[in-house]
Amino acid sequence: MVDPQLDIEPYLEAAAQKNMRITHIFETHVQADHASGARALAAATRAPILLHASAGVRFPHVPLADDEEHEMGNVRVTVLHTPGHTPEGVSFLVTDRSRASEPWFALTGDTLFSGGVGRPDLLGDGSETALAEQLYESLYGKLLKLPDHIEVYPAHFGGAACGKGLSGKPASTIGFERRFNPALQFTSKTEFVRFVLADLPPQPAAFAENRRRNLGLE
Repeated sequence: MVDPQLDIEPYLEAAAQKNMRITHIFETHVQADHASGARALAAATRAPILLHASAGVRFPHVPLADDEEHEMGNVRVTVLHTPGHTPEGVSFLVTDRSRASEPWFALTGDTLFSGGVGRPDLLGDGSETALAEQLYESLYGKLLKLPDHIEVYPAHFGGAACGKGLSGKPASTIGFERRFNPALQFTSKTEFVRFVLADLPPQPAAFAENRRRNLGLE
């Protein structure tokens, strides 16, 4: 499971219907837009929760590192540390060996969306410029180095407050975003930082509380 919602029953039902076990609970970052179901799912399945080592959560978990790989039958998940929306943000590059020996798609969390990128201001501690610079490196130095055919499945699409200008399309490709995503058209980090910090909508009031809860502080 990746980024489970608080209601875990659909995940348990889906696993039971397919006679499968949930063995890994991945979080792309410490969520702010909703209360995570990771701890409830871990209690129900005894599967570990996996977050990047810099997450700083106050509950049992397995720390992830950049380029780390996890094997699950025919599937390989490669961890890409992609900070910027948050310091601990990761993306997951997925290879399905029943189809090919090369990666097929990427779960980009709140780093790269269809039509937008993650906002770097949600921590509210004055770190937004530094995070925007990290976001530039994550996008231009890592995700955009993937082949154009790699499919992109972000955590949100149009209407979410975790970025601006998000498309209503829930998926894309690296190649399409490279060509048409407004945030990916810059040649300098300075221009990119200026763009992603401009005209951000107000942070919803519940975001700070959700993040505290998902850190295990409440």
